[in-house]
Amino acid sequence: MKTITLVRHGKSSWEYDVSDKDRPLKERGINDAHLVAKKAIENDFQVDFAYSSPANRALHTSMIFLRNFSFDFNKFQVREELYDFSGHSVENFITGLGDEIDSVLIFGHNYAFTSLANTWGDQYIDNVPTSGLVKIKFNVDVWSKISKGSTEQIIFPKHLKNK
Repeated sequence: MKTITLVRHGKSSWEYDVSDKDRPLKERGINDAHLVAKKAIENDFQVDFAYSSPANRALHTSMIFLRNFSFDFNKFQVREELYDFSGHSVENFITGLGDEIDSVLIFGHNYAFTSLANTWGDQYIDNVPTSGLVKIKFNVDVWSKISKGSTEQIIFPKHLKNK
């Protein structure tokens, strides 16, 4: 069994004159990332390895999640291929993973994550929101053979906030 958990970066700020890669998180993005990470912990979240896009907003989101998980940072890498909006580079990255790893946590971007969640999962998602988490399980033993899996968990910030 292989499991992928996709986490879209938290809400980013447009108020600074910086490159796309350097855009920081807004306070809401930081708070939402903590909220979703804590909910994932309640559901006994387990992962073998984590990867993040090098974009500041994705990397900051990954740090929030991984610290909440007390994750071993020796099992974390920043990968340029994950700075992808179409999903093609993310898909190639995942299908090329070493098969000794069974579960991965990926921090990245939309449109890529909504597209992959719908391609691989069995539940339609209109849009993976910022700080949104989608976990998909595949009944295969090698990453290169993943196709349609089972959407095991969806955690979006709006579902966790008091109205």
